[in-house]
Amino acid sequence: MRVLVIPEDHRKDQYILNPLLSRLLKALGKPRAQVRVCQDPCLGGAGEAMKSRRIQEIVEQYRGMTDIFILCVDRDGKQGRRTRLDQIEEKFAETDHIFVAVNAWEEIETWVLAGVENLPQGWKWRDVRAEIHVKEKYFDKFVAQRDLVDSPGRGRKILGEEASRRISAIRNKCPQDFDDMAQRLKNEI
Repeated sequence: MRVLVIPEDHRKDQYILNPLLSRLLKALGKPRAQVRVCQDPCLGGAGEAMKSRRIQEIVEQYRGMTDIFILCVDRDGKQGRRTRLDQIEEKFAETDHIFVAVNAWEEIETWVLAGVENLPQGWKWRDVRAEIHVKEKYFDKFVAQRDLVDSPGRGRKILGEEASRRISAIRNKCPQDFDDMAQRLKNEI
């Protein structure tokens, strides 16, 4: 099974999405799934990732080499984002591949924080989960506390791999996005 993850910007997102989705697919009974994060083209943001024309380019470029396409963008506090993703998903649903679109609530860095063993003292999960600007308010501070600022992806590689070992915790703490994606993938594969 060949999986292509389409992030809004691969430059940092790849360090989170690759380990999390590889481990998720393994947990779903697909240990040999080949997960790669789309780097060509680099979409550069949610605005471009939400354009059907751009997604069409990617689907055409990787058709025949991909069994599952996963479009993954941040919600960023935008109420209508799920509706737009449903429209994109419907447009690209075909019989020769699976297309799933997901928005992380509120940013994919939330998934990492859900999977790490211990949040810093005084942080409450409900506050992290409710925050729209998770990167700035929590994730970047966590990276600095762990002295990972100069590591690949500004801490995302190390923390993404660490969080991937606790997929069930991420599914439990992120039911509207990560677990929803897991259930949808399970139903499709």
